[in-house]
Formats: sequence, structure tokens, C-alpha cells
Amino acid sequence: MARTTSGPPADLLGPVQGEVSWFCCGNAWGPCSSTGKGACGTCNSGSLQHAWPNTSDACWAITRPDSCGVSLSRRTCGFRHRTTALCTGTSVVTSIADCGPQTDLFCGERSCCGATCASNRLIDLTPAAFSAIASLSAGLRPAEISAA
Repeated sequence: MARTTSGPPADLLGPVQGEVSWFCCGNAWGPCSSTGKGACGTCNSGSLQHAWPNTSDACWAITRPDSCGVSLSRRTCGFRHRTTALCTGTSVVTSIADCGPQTDLFCGERSCCGATCASNRLIDLTPAAFSAIASLSAGLRPAEISAA
């Protein structure tokens, strides 16, 4: 599928690097109390899931990663991504369960581990998923995101 010059990109030609963070959704788990089930209605903090900034036109209008110079593919509920921590090489495969993070609020934000850095929040993992690649206390980690 070809990219268009207007609107969000429709394809993902390769992996992207950016920051990974974590968020709470669904049933209480670890540091999270019970919250909503996310844009897909299935989000759960104890499951291997994530939020993606381009799940729909409405989501794109809120998150606007293009404001940070980042093109992200349209992927909908259930699509699986692999997130690899650039610090350790550890990865986790998760499925889309929500819209987010609001990338445009964090343009230029940078997280590092030693000399390895990445900018712009591109994916939010549930606590269960984030803890598979980093300590929750880290909050943010540089990562590579690709289709699983």
C-alpha cells in the first residue's frame, strides 16, 4: 500500500525507534487500581497489551505523532507489535488494546540508558508487558517497535 501525502501513513516499512512507557487499564494489577478497558474494550494491566497512537482517525487526531516528525502506520485493535528494549535487547510481543500515548505532548523528550537513547513516546505498554523488558520504576526506556 503506498503512502499518501495527506493524513496518517497507511503502511509500516520497517521498525521505528522511540520511547516506550507504561500505563494502567482494566483490572487492578501490580501498581494499578481498576480503570477503564481502553479504546478497544479489552485492555488489562496484567495482559501483554499496548496502546498505539494510530488505531483510528479519532486516535490520530489526539496523539499526532506527525507533530514530532514521526510517521506511524495505522494499526487497529488486536494488531501485534514487538517492542525491543534498546538497553538490553529484551523484547515482548503485545497486542493493541488502546489509543495512545499522546505523542505530541512529548515531542523531543528523550530517554537513555548509557549512550543509547531514543526520543518521542511512541508506544505505551501495560505494566505486565513493560515489566517483561524493564523495571516499572524506569518509567521510560528507549525501544525499537516493529510488527510481530
